[in-house]
Amino acid sequence: MRVRVLRGSIVVSILLAGLLGTALTAWGQEADLDEFKNNLAPNVGSPEQAIDRMLEAAKLKPGETLYDLGCGDARILIAAAKRYKVKGVGIEISSRLAKVAAANVADEGLDKRIKIIHGDFMRVDLSPANVVTLYLATSANDTLRPNLEHYLKPNTRVVSYDYPIAGWTPIATSATEGHYGDTHTIYLYEVPNSINKK
Repeated sequence: MRVRVLRGSIVVSILLAGLLGTALTAWGQEADLDEFKNNLAPNVGSPEQAIDRMLEAAKLKPGETLYDLGCGDARILIAAAKRYKVKGVGIEISSRLAKVAAANVADEGLDKRIKIIHGDFMRVDLSPANVVTLYLATSANDTLRPNLEHYLKPNTRVVSYDYPIAGWTPIATSATEGHYGDTHTIYLYEVPNSINKK
């Protein structure tokens, strides 16, 4: 009886894995899930009004460099490059989204000012950034924080939508409206002033 149950469980597992692979392919994603093993947050696009407030909070200056970690379709980078004349670097772990982001950048004629990296932002040198934007969960911010503290130079601004960075103190916060009229918080940090000394 135990052998039958075990075999049944294996068959169910195989069927579920096949269905998952089919579902991902149907959505245009690769069936190989290895590229998502280090994914720290689901892809949820930032609302337009949130992007505006995030970029305002960052106080971007022409010629600065903005890094968007988990850039999705590159909407933050494109808005920043067009409105504030900055350079942008987007890092996206999903190959599908990285291709979408690169295509969107090309469609806007911003190839020379925005670079899209298909990769894990935990393995990227962030030191060239003047501003870093985040829309990650609190646990992802916790994982990322040592990298921010290691790489970011003084006066670099970090703008996080919705989720604070534990162990850091924001220099400013502001409220914005979400997709459904709910209120969200934007956290502005500055290195090293926001980093709590132990």
